[in-house]
Amino acid sequence: MIILITGASKGIGFEMVKHFSKNKNTIVIGISRNTVSLTKLVNHNNTTSVLPIKADITKPSDHKKIIKTLRALNLKIDILINNAGEIVNKPFEKITNKELVSVYTTNVFGPFNLIQSLMPLFNKKNKAHIVNISSMGGFQGSSKFPGLTAYSSSKAALCGLTECLAEELKPKNIAVNCLAIGAVQTEMLNKAFPGYKAPLKAIEMAEYICNFALVGHNYFNGKIIPVSSTTP
Repeated sequence: MIILITGASKGIGFEMVKHFSKNKNTIVIGISRNTVSLTKLVNHNNTTSVLPIKADITKPSDHKKIIKTLRALNLKIDILINNAGEIVNKPFEKITNKELVSVYTTNVFGPFNLIQSLMPLFNKKNKAHIVNISSMGGFQGSSKFPGLTAYSSSKAALCGLTECLAEELKPKNIAVNCLAIGAVQTEMLNKAFPGYKAPLKAIEMAEYICNFALVGHNYFNGKIIPVSSTTP
């Protein structure tokens, strides 16, 4: 099984790479702008289950780099987890256009364009599964918090994209779901809620996402699923 994870160098993404890499029949492709932690993981465990690729999902040129690597190794993707994310915590009237574009480029345009680029490389013989990682901040009807308008609205857009893609990719034997996660102890949470202590660790949420990625498409398609024991 071939699993591609973006935002794989730290937090939940890194924990997912570690979790999946325990299975010797799995190859985990870790995408990140900084692959130091992934390379250390490979060297420390002497594993061939992890393939780090230094790439920025916001850059089309890096998409080509990812595709070139996958084609060279003749790899077909079974699972794509769009985990990379960016946050800005600022009052609405102080968010610059540059900051807004940067957040949307990482959280919406990046996954959109990456999925487009990877379309020829999904394993369609066995149903492929795309899992988009959103947030309770982007989940309709959930609590919203000041300072997170750019982040939360971008995550809401990712939820909408999930519903659209699930229908459009259904004939191609690709399922698309979205997990709207709540409070998890990560660097991003600390940016959103400085000093807040989350009830879940990154490794705990990572294990849930990994299990969902493996089996969730047998039960869901086009669903936005809240995964939250609490919302700050």
